[in-house]
Amino acid sequence: MPMNPYFVIPLSKIKSMSYLFQNKEYHIERYPKTEQNALKAWNAADELMLGYLENEKLLSSKMAIYHDQFGFLSTLLSEYQPILVILYSSQHKAIQQNIQQNGKESKKISFIYPLDELKETIDIALMKIPKSVDLFELYLQQLGSQKNNKTTLIGGFMTKYFSKQMLSVAGRYYEEVEQTRAHKKARLLILKKPKKIEKQELIREIKLDEHTSFKQYYGVFSAKHIDYASQFLMDHIQVLDMDRKIMDLGTGNGVLAWKIRQLSSEANINLLDDDYLAIESAKLNMKEGSNYYHFSDGLLHLSNNSFDLVVSNPPFHFEYENNIEVSLDLFRQVWKILKPGGRFQVVANQHLNYKTHLQKIFRSIEITAENDKFIVYSCTK
Repeated sequence: MPMNPYFVIPLSKIKSMSYLFQNKEYHIERYPKTEQNALKAWNAADELMLGYLENEKLLSSKMAIYHDQFGFLSTLLSEYQPILVILYSSQHKAIQQNIQQNGKESKKISFIYPLDELKETIDIALMKIPKSVDLFELYLQQLGSQKNNKTTLIGGFMTKYFSKQMLSVAGRYYEEVEQTRAHKKARLLILKKPKKIEKQELIREIKLDEHTSFKQYYGVFSAKHIDYASQFLMDHIQVLDMDRKIMDLGTGNGVLAWKIRQLSSEANINLLDDDYLAIESAKLNMKEGSNYYHFSDGLLHLSNNSFDLVVSNPPFHFEYENNIEVSLDLFRQVWKILKPGGRFQVVANQHLNYKTHLQKIFRSIEITAENDKFIVYSCTK
């Protein structure tokens, strides 16, 4: 039977980016910033999780926070010294930004990654349930691998994103799996009495063809097959003899970098992704040559005028949001790191109006391949 919702005193909205929690006003912003005013740094699922903690008097528990993309929970609960499990470089920046601008001390907070060992026993885990069921399981695997696992998990999600697979996975790790009733179109998933599990590496193997396959950790984009846009770009990547320093931007599991390595054994290949698990997956697949990995949400740490070629299948899906703002900002950063005359090869879905934006940045734009779904642009600085 579903549990009763936990309402205590709902967070009171003061202005567009501010909330009142425990008599203190917090100003929480998204990172990176967005021009879409409807996109905020929290939703009703976050409020329900906070309400549950207060109602059950759990705020003083040893706590871990998962999938808090913009740092809403991490900032409001920072004084309780939670362990924050970081998946994205941008998430780390968002949390630090919001903690700093709200006058909190980041020294009290521990940051770890999803593949790290939990060295302290966690009483309560708060989790914004991710879209990827695979990623949900990887998070549960980390919690379940504690030496003395007694963690209760409080997961928040919007009801329209409910998946029965979520309950199936939860049942493999916990004896008690219960949901609250919906409140403001959100629910809580409460998991108690963790089962004893045998730790294992959650890695999928994805075939490109009968001779070639790639490994990737659970939760990395395109879990069932090589992304079709990436496959299309792989067929049309152009690497010249003069291309010695190359960037695979948004590398995922590294398939584009792998293809570049087949075309050039001598190139220095840089692989960059905002996703920690993507970078760790790419390391599983890139075994030859000079390869350099960047766990970062952007290119600002790299030298201007230093790359011969950048290739990319840029992101526009972010959980349940579609947003090309991140890609457009990356395009401007690509121009800065390319040498004069350097090239940017990018694949896009046909419905995305990238050409209009690319023409404002690069000296020339050429369509090098297209079909009914995808289009490949070659842009010259």
